[in-house]
Amino acid sequence: MSRVRQPPLVTGISPNEGTSWTKVTIRGENLGTGPADLVGLSICGHNCLLTAEWMSASKIVCRVGPAKDDKGEIIVTTKSGGHGTSTVSFKLLKAEKIGILDQSAVWVDEMNYYDMRTDRYKGISPLSLRPSNPLGIDFDKGKVPLKDLEALFPGVSGEFTSENFSATWYLIENHSVTSFDQLRMAASNLKKQATKKNEGSLAYVKGGLSTFFEAQDALAAIHQRLESDGTERVEGSMTQRLENVLNRASDTADTLFQEVLGRKDKADSTRNALNVLQRFKFLFNLPLNIERNIQKGDYDVVINDYEKAKSLFSNTEVSVFKKVYAEVETRIGALRSLLLDKLLETPSTLHDQKRYIRYLSDLHASGDPAWQCISAQHKWILGLMQNCKEEFINCQRVGLGAIALDLEGDPRPSAFSRIRDTAPLNKGGILHTPRHNTWHYETPQQVQFVEKLSDVVIGQLPNFWKLWISYVNGSLFSETGEKSGQVEKSKKNARQRQNDFKKMIEEVTHRLVKLVRGALLPSTLTELELRLYGGWENKTELTGPWLTQVIHTVRIIFEALVALEIPNDLLQVIQDLLLELRHHCLLVTLHHTAEDVKRVAEKEDWVVDNEGITSLPAQFEQCMVQMLQSLKEPMETKPGEVNILQLDQDQASELCVDIIKVFINCLEQLSTKTDRDIDTSHMSVDLASPNLFSGIQEDFCPTLEQRLLIILSNCQYLEKHTFLNLAEHFEKHGFTGTEKITRVTVHAVKELDESLFDAYIERKSDPIVGSLEPGIYAGHFDWRDCSTPTGVRNYLKEALVNIITVHAEVFTVSKDLVPRVLTRIIEGVAEEISRLMQCVSSFSKNGAIQARLEIDSLRDAVASYLSSESHASFKQALEVLPQLHNGADKKLLEELLNTFKSSMQLQLTCFQPSNVQPVKR
Repeated sequence: MSRVRQPPLVTGISPNEGTSWTKVTIRGENLGTGPADLVGLSICGHNCLLTAEWMSASKIVCRVGPAKDDKGEIIVTTKSGGHGTSTVSFKLLKAEKIGILDQSAVWVDEMNYYDMRTDRYKGISPLSLRPSNPLGIDFDKGKVPLKDLEALFPGVSGEFTSENFSATWYLIENHSVTSFDQLRMAASNLKKQATKKNEGSLAYVKGGLSTFFEAQDALAAIHQRLESDGTERVEGSMTQRLENVLNRASDTADTLFQEVLGRKDKADSTRNALNVLQRFKFLFNLPLNIERNIQKGDYDVVINDYEKAKSLFSNTEVSVFKKVYAEVETRIGALRSLLLDKLLETPSTLHDQKRYIRYLSDLHASGDPAWQCISAQHKWILGLMQNCKEEFINCQRVGLGAIALDLEGDPRPSAFSRIRDTAPLNKGGILHTPRHNTWHYETPQQVQFVEKLSDVVIGQLPNFWKLWISYVNGSLFSETGEKSGQVEKSKKNARQRQNDFKKMIEEVTHRLVKLVRGALLPSTLTELELRLYGGWENKTELTGPWLTQVIHTVRIIFEALVALEIPNDLLQVIQDLLLELRHHCLLVTLHHTAEDVKRVAEKEDWVVDNEGITSLPAQFEQCMVQMLQSLKEPMETKPGEVNILQLDQDQASELCVDIIKVFINCLEQLSTKTDRDIDTSHMSVDLASPNLFSGIQEDFCPTLEQRLLIILSNCQYLEKHTFLNLAEHFEKHGFTGTEKITRVTVHAVKELDESLFDAYIERKSDPIVGSLEPGIYAGHFDWRDCSTPTGVRNYLKEALVNIITVHAEVFTVSKDLVPRVLTRIIEGVAEEISRLMQCVSSFSKNGAIQARLEIDSLRDAVASYLSSESHASFKQALEVLPQLHNGADKKLLEELLNTFKSSMQLQLTCFQPSNVQPVKR
C-alpha cells in the first residue's frame, strides 16, 4: 500500500511584499513531486499557476498577479497532497501608475515593460506606451476565456494600443463581475479625465482662485490699515519690514529648491536628448528593418514604421535625413510592387486579398488595387471554367474515363434490371434468382464535367461577389484609409463601375450556361458557340438518372448564387438552362422507358398465378412507376421555376401513351410468335403455384392457344387494374391529361383483346363446328328413314368432349375467361345446329325424336353458358322439328335424355357454375 503524502505547507516567501508581476520565491514543505504534480498556486486570491516554475519539493518561483486583496495567503495545490496551507502572507502594493501625459519630476523608464503573456520584458517606443487604467477602478476579471472573446468579437481587440480596440471586449475581460455602482463611478472618472484634458493648465488656475481672492482681500486690508496709521511712507515702517521679510523668504526658498529644480531641468534635457537620439536611430535603422520585416511577412510593422518616418522626416531639410528617407521610399516602392503581385496572384483567399488591398491602401499605392484584384479574379474564374472543359475534352480524346459496357453492350441498366435488383413483385413468383451484377459503368464524362464546373463556380464566385461588396461598402480599408478619404473614393469608384461588374457576372453565368449546353444540349448553340464551348465528339448519350444528377448540380449552383443575393436578372440564364435540362430529361426518360418496356416484354416467362396473370403486367407497372419516381426531381418545381408538364402537356401525354402502346404491341407480337421464335432460356417455373398447366415441366413452352389465353388474361388485368393504377400515379406526380391517357390506352388494349379473342375462338370453335355436319350424317344417316332412337349419337358426345377440352384449357389459365370463351363457342355450335336442322327437308317420327333428343341434350349440358343468341339458335332448331303429340314418344324422349345425363354426369360437371372464386389482387 502506497504512503499517503502530506498536504503542501508554505513557510516562507521572498520578498514578502511588492507590486503586481513581482518575481517571488516560495519555500515550504511537500510542494509537489514534479512540475506535472503542481496543479494550483494562488497568491492573495489570484491564480499564479501560469507563471509558476517548480524547482523542487521545497521551492517554487513565480510572479504575483494583479490580485484584488491587498494582503493574503500563499496556497499551493498538488495532485499528490491536495489543497495546502500557509503560515506566511504576502502584501500587494498598489503602485500609482504615471501616464505619458502626467507631470512628473522623476525619470520614467519608458524603454522596457514586462509582458505577462511572454514572461519577459519588451522594448517599445516612447510613442507606444500603454495607457494607465482609464476607468480609475480596480480590475475585476471574470472567467471568460480569451478564445471565447475572439470568437464573439472577430477582428477586434481589448488592447488600447490596437487600431481595432473594442470597449465591449475591454469591459468583459477586465470588469465582467464589477458592480453597477463601480461602473457608474468609472463613467464619472472618464468624464472628469475628459474635462481635465480639455481645460489643460487653466484647471490649475481655477483650483487656486479662492487663494488669490483671499490674498487680495488681505493686501487691501493691510493697505487701509497703513493709510489710517499714516506710517506708510516712514522709513522702517511695517511695510518696509514686511517687504524685507518676504525678500529673505524668497531667497531662502530659492536656496532650498535650487538643487531640486536643477535636477528637474537636467532630467528634462536628458529626456529630450534621448528622444532625439531614438528618433534618429529609428530612421537610420529603418531600411534594414523594412527589409527584415518584409522577409518575415510583418507588413503591418513595416507600414507603421513607414507612417512614423513619414510624419517625422518627410519634410526635413537635413541632407543626411533626406538621403536615408529616399532609401526608405525606394524600399516601400518595392514593397508596393510585391504586394500588388501577391494581390493579383491566383489562387488566393478572400482574407489575403482584403489584407493586401488594405496594405496597398495604407501605403498609398497608385491606381485602384481593389478593382485590379476584381478584374484579375474575373479573368481567372473564366480561365478555370474553360480549362475545365479542355481538360475533359483532352481526356476524352485519349480514351480516358470511357464507360464500360455491360455484356449486352448497353451502357445503362434497364428498368427490368432495376426491377430484378430491387424488390420482388407479388405476381405469381415472377422474379426468382437475380442475375449477377454485370452493369459495370462509371460516371459519364459530361456529368463529371458539370460537377467539376460546379465546384469551380461555387468555390470561386462567392468570394468574388463578397470582394465586390467589400469594395462597394468600403470595408477593405483600415482606419488610416478612412481618415485619408480612401473609403469615400472607393465608394465613388464602385458606383462608377457597377455596370462593368454586372457585365463580369453576366459573362461568368453565360460562360457557365454555354459550357453546360455544349456538353449536354449542343443543338441549342450556334455553330460559332459550338466551336468555343463544344467539342464533345465521343459523348455518351445520358440517361434520365444522369440528367437528373446534372439538374441537381445546376440547381445547387443556382441556390448558392441566390444565397449571395445576386440580382435575379443576372441568374435568369441559369433558370432558362434548368428549364431546358428538365424538359430534355423528361423526353429522354420517356424514350428510354419505351426501350425498357420492350425488354420487359421480351422476358415473359409465361408462368401464371391463380388469376391467370403472368409477371408481365406487374413488371410493366413497376417500370412505369420507377420512371415516374426517377422524374420526381426533374419535374419538381422549385421557387422561380416553370412547371414543365404544364408547359408541354400534349407532348408528355403523347409520349406516355406511346410507351403504353409499345407494351401493347409487344403483347401482340408475343401472341403471334411461333414456337420456334420463343426464347425459353430465361423461363422459370413456380413449383409452389397450385394452378399450373397439367403438363408443365422445367422446359415448358406454351402452345399458341395457351399464349393467346395468357395474353387475353393479361389484357383484362391491364384494363381493369394496371391502367387505373397508372392513372393514379400520373396524377400523383403532376401529369395532366390522365383521362386522355387512360381512355386511349384502354381503347388500344380492348382492340388487342378483341383481336386475340377472335383468333382463339377461330382456332377452337371452327374444328368443333366443322365436325358437326359430318358426324350427323355419318353412316348415311337419314332423318326421314331412321330406326327408333336408343340414345345420343357419338358426334354430339365428341363435340361435348371437345368443348370440355377447351373448358379445361381455359380454366387452367384463367377462370374468368371460361364463360366468355365457352359462350362464344356454344353460340357457334348452336348456330350450326340451327342451320343444319333448317336444311333438312322433312323428318320422320323417329328422326324428329332423335333430333329433339340431341338438341335438348346439348342445350341442357351447356345451359350455364347460353347467351341470348344461343337460346335463339336452339329455339329456331326446335321449331323446325315436328311436334311430339304422342305421350309414349315424349316419355321415350325424357327417358333417353335422363339416360344421357346420367351416363355423362362426370363429364358434364365442368359445365356447372364454379363455386371457387378467383383470388383478388
